[in-house]
Amino acid sequence: MVTGMNGPVVNTMGLSGRVHTMKVRDVHKSFGSFDVLQGLNLEFADNAITTILGPSGTGKSVLIKHLVGLLEPDQGEVMIFGRDIWKIGERERYELRKRFGVLFQDGALFGSMNIYDNTAFPLRKHTDMSEDEIETIVNQRLKEVGLDRSSYKYPNEVSGGMRKRAGFARALVMNPDIVLFDEPDSGLDPVRTSLLNDLILDMHQEYRGTYLLVTHDIRTARKVSDYVGVIWKGKVVHYGPTEEAFNSPDPFVRQFLSGDSAGPLGMD
Repeated sequence: MVTGMNGPVVNTMGLSGRVHTMKVRDVHKSFGSFDVLQGLNLEFADNAITTILGPSGTGKSVLIKHLVGLLEPDQGEVMIFGRDIWKIGERERYELRKRFGVLFQDGALFGSMNIYDNTAFPLRKHTDMSEDEIETIVNQRLKEVGLDRSSYKYPNEVSGGMRKRAGFARALVMNPDIVLFDEPDSGLDPVRTSLLNDLILDMHQEYRGTYLLVTHDIRTARKVSDYVGVIWKGKVVHYGPTEEAFNSPDPFVRQFLSGDSAGPLGMD
């Protein structure tokens, strides 16, 4: 489905009236005089991988911070499991966050902890599991991301790709319903990006869940996505199945996904 730059966003997945895992309605966010989000509307497909693309500074990472409850919108609603997270109490919002897994750009690992303890951290903080139970889960996750033999190493002792995989293991350790990836491929060469994409696909096939990736990498979007959303100037200009996005007649979407220099997107 293609939307005009100022028109309403329609997601046919929502027409049945079923409650979606994640939805944002008319979300606005400004920082001083800079209007980042300008009426963002999105209903994310459940149990699917959605990739959000767009130029730098257009609000992709700000969207993630709204979804996880780190930023409050100036206007609009952020609906998680059918509830506006800014119309509930802080305690309820905290409990909702436990159902998220987040992989940040650099993995966001604690430098003072080895990979095992980094991965175990959410379980130790948010559950009453015994260390034996935690060990079973952590070792399973680390094996799945290929780090079972490196669990004793510290973040500064491993490559950037390994830090990403460790961050992914930690994001999955609580069996989240939602997993958010904030530019997971940043700083990785094409081969390691492809391997990380394979891992994302494998883990989603195994555990399902609603995955949202924010990236600049067009190859990542084409490889992993069930759905693609494109944001420009703080609004959604397209949201729909992946192949539909890559065949879009919209001038901006076509230019951005093809990387052409000719089109509405310039250097400014």
